[in-house]
This record gives sequence, C-alpha cells and structure tokens, in this order.
Amino acid sequence: MKSLLILLLLTLAGCAAEQVQHTEQQSNVDFRAYKTYNFLDVTARNEAAFQGPGTGIETLKQAIGREMERRGYQLSASPDLLVNIGVMTQDKVQTRETTLRDAPIYLGQRNYHWQSQDVVVGHYEEGTATVEVVDAARQELIWQGSVKSVLTPNADKLAKRIDSAVAALFEKYPVAPTQ
Repeated sequence: MKSLLILLLLTLAGCAAEQVQHTEQQSNVDFRAYKTYNFLDVTARNEAAFQGPGTGIETLKQAIGREMERRGYQLSASPDLLVNIGVMTQDKVQTRETTLRDAPIYLGQRNYHWQSQDVVVGHYEEGTATVEVVDAARQELIWQGSVKSVLTPNADKLAKRIDSAVAALFEKYPVAPTQ
C-alpha cells in the first residue's frame, strides 16, 4: 500500500502544467549564424477574442523574446529571423467515472440495472501556442514548436504558466541559452 502511494505521488509530481506537443527543425541550418529577430505582425481571425488585458498575447511575446535573447539574438527592425505566433484556445470538460460505490441503494423485486458513467466535475480552458521561426531573407520556416497548457483567468498565474510553457518549449530549440 505504501509503495502504491509513493508511485502515485511520483506520477503526479511528474505531471507538468504545460506539455510540449512537438518541435521540428529544418536540417542543415546553422542557427548560430543568425543574430537578430523580430515578430511578424499578428492579425487574429477573431480580433475581439484577443483584445484587452488577460489575453496573454503580450505576455507570450515577452516570454518568447526573453528566450530568444537568452540564446544571443537581439531584437531588430530589420531582423535575420522572424517569429510567428499562433494561439488557439479550447474549452474542456473535466469528468470522473462513477463507481459501484456511487450506485443507489435499491431493495425490492424489480429488475434493476446500473452502469458506470462519466460525471462532469468541472470546466476549464486549454491554450495551445505555436511558435514558428522563419529565415527572413529566404522566407523559409527553419524551426517550429507547439506547447499547450491549462489557462487561468488570474493574470499573475497566467503569466507564470506562459513563462513556464515557453521555457519548456525553448528547451527543444537548437541553440542553448548563453546566460
């Protein structure tokens, strides 16, 4: 019993709030040859969804900028690299499965049937951010990655989750931090 509890705690400790979905890079690219970066202009298909405080877009750009600068790139008006950001949010439902302990107590002669089912216990929002790094001169995608995380309406917690998710994503970037 004690070993089962320890295994469960280790499993839960290993679950991160953010999950890197995938990364992909173009072969034969010297990422250290690039010195500068800037962001592509962002135009949202649903502009209203990304207006105002708490959307996280500016926080996301700041987190990506920090990671690019940690790798030696400098922000520039005429950059070597262009960074494109894609954001998608999705409403999710958290459920739990009923067990035999949840079955109603029934006494009597009637034919009674009970089966387990999923019960909704909560709703949450999950966000996926995709970062694409493009060679500005050749207009070619050289690296991309995506990360997802549970979102929160609390601005401070959201900023921490975004920072953590972007840091996890950039651990897969082909240039290690210089700082």
